Amino acid sequence: MGRHPAVDGINNNRRKKPESAGFVPHESLLNRTVMSAHLMSLHRCCQRSALLLVARRPWSSSSASPPPLPTRLLLFLTQRFYDMEMLLSWSSRLRRRGIKTKNAYYSYARRFHGADIAAAYYVLNLKGGFRYVGQSAWFRADQRGKFSWDFFNHKNTPLEEVDMSYSIINYTGLGNLEGQRFLRTLSLRGCPEVDDWFLAKLHVFQDSLEELDISHCPRITAGGLAALRNLKGLRRLDISSLPGISNPGLIIILLEEMLPQCQITATGYDLSLTQEEKGEKMELMQGQR
Repeated sequence: MGRHPAVDGINNNRRKKPESAGFVPHESLLNRTVMSAHLMSLHRCCQRSALLLVARRPWSSSSASPPPLPTRLLLFLTQRFYDMEMLLSWSSRLRRRGIKTKNAYYSYARRFHGADIAAAYYVLNLKGGFRYVGQSAWFRADQRGKFSWDFFNHKNTPLEEVDMSYSIINYTGLGNLEGQRFLRTLSLRGCPEVDDWFLAKLHVFQDSLEELDISHCPRITAGGLAALRNLKGLRRLDISSLPGISNPGLIIILLEEMLPQCQITATGYDLSLTQEEKGEKMELMQGQR
């Protein structure tokens, strides 16, 4: 059967393209966009070449020797400032992502091997070291992050001493050590991610922790040190060289009052004012008597 003429007319009208003067086909627009992109790229290359020629002209057209390599490198970096800024931004993002990945919660290891093995694996994975309860040998990772898997032979054996010095442990990663009811010594010396929130979370070890080293941690302030009042069993505390403390003399006095049974080590400060404050405090106490 033939189609109705009206249907053929409608189909012909649909196949017709507008013929107005302002209409530009899609393929033509695409070609113009590609050509424009190539021209912009060529324009940028010409600009960079011109800058390099201008930068080389002073020492290429004269008998003077060219500037040293550091000067030329600095000139090149100045011309590529925004590229370097983007590179540093990406580097910072990758670093933060790496810290987040390293401090993830080891739920799989905890579920299938227990909390003790999961905590031991976390410590070694961050290039730290630990000692089991009742054991004299330490398990440590080397500088390349390699370690022995013999710690799997001590299942259901809690950790007694943990050394996380100069590692990237943070508030989230501390959750992998929770449940260590016999943890007696914890060293966090020089850890860049240990902050006030981290110290506030240490209350989970208040029944066992006796020695704590938080020296050389750049993000710790006086507010975080105040949270250590929950560690009533603490016997030794090292707070040496904390750049976030503005008045170390007063902080030491407050810590001695909060933790009277604790021996506090604080080096790297100018404690001349501290002795005066202690003298004034003693005079006030004698006056009250």
